[in-house]
Amino acid sequence: MGRIKTTMIKRNTKKLVREHGEALSGDFAANKKAIGKVTIISSKKLRNIVAGYAARLMKKAKKE
Repeated sequence: MGRIKTTMIKRNTKKLVREHGEALSGDFAANKKAIGKVTIISSKKLRNIVAGYAARLMKKAKKE
């Protein structure tokens, strides 16, 4: 079973995908770099969580 993401992570990641969806992709490593350029996230762990969730959302959007 996977980790449960907090509402703050989900809300902010969905906002990033809406506003900067063209910079994000289904690739985790590419999202880490893109999120570093687009936003200021102080924690490396938090940035990785957001990048991973953004990758998941982008993959899901491509499927549909």
